[in-house]
Amino acid sequence: MKFIATGRHRSEYPDPITFTTGTPLTIGGIYEGDEGWDDWYFCTIANHSGGWVPEQLIERSDKPGHGIAKDDYTAKELDVNEGDELLAIKFLNGWVWCQRLSDQDIGWVPKSILQNIK
Repeated sequence: MKFIATGRHRSEYPDPITFTTGTPLTIGGIYEGDEGWDDWYFCTIANHSGGWVPEQLIERSDKPGHGIAKDDYTAKELDVNEGDELLAIKFLNGWVWCQRLSDQDIGWVPKSILQNIK
């Protein structure tokens, strides 16, 4: 699906959490906000201060607050400007993993600023 950005988005996380399948995760609090971004948990991994991870990628262990990554993941957000055209790759919990058509850069973009185009 193709989308056009109806607003501007800038990442607040210059060093996104990135891991591979099987990485041990320390699971913190759930995201609480009114944006409709449900089921995101703040997780940390060895040698990284942490970032937001979708619940679907977390396999919880018997030890409270700990889990294992179910899949490869990066929390890299894509900085976009109004009018940027994007190709949607994956939808997850109010965010869309997109590729910007002008330069092929990829990352997460809030679904709320995307409008479907043909």
